[in-house]
Amino acid sequence: MLGRKSKLSRRNKRTLYKMCIRTVMTYACPVFAHAAPKALYRLQVVQNKFCRAATDAHWCVRNSILHKDLKLPTLPKYMKDTSKRFFDIAGSHPNAFLRSAVDYQSPPPTHFIRRPLNVLIDPPDALTAAVDSLNDVNDTHD
Repeated sequence: MLGRKSKLSRRNKRTLYKMCIRTVMTYACPVFAHAAPKALYRLQVVQNKFCRAATDAHWCVRNSILHKDLKLPTLPKYMKDTSKRFFDIAGSHPNAFLRSAVDYQSPPPTHFIRRPLNVLIDPPDALTAAVDSLNDVNDTHD
């Protein structure tokens, strides 16, 4: 259904990806800060392959262009936004255990343990930065 020869429209392929595939890949993403960067990179590769297959793009088309055309954020950006929403909601939740997950002091930047909230202050990767710069350029021309 998501392949190059599929009769589905790009919009329907994108919806199918967002509802079925991305939800499985990003399940419990606020705790992905503990994952190795290579694991997150592998998830981004899956998203890049989907974008290329859904648009039937040639190999020389940049991934940032595909993400912009499909209006999909990169996976690290999506996870960062989702984590931010989670911690914003958890801070005012009536459950004390959930609030206590948010109320901790982050370790200094030289500390070797990454906590889930620290992922929000990490700098964006190269693909996310490229997609953001393309979106900024398009916003100024509109």
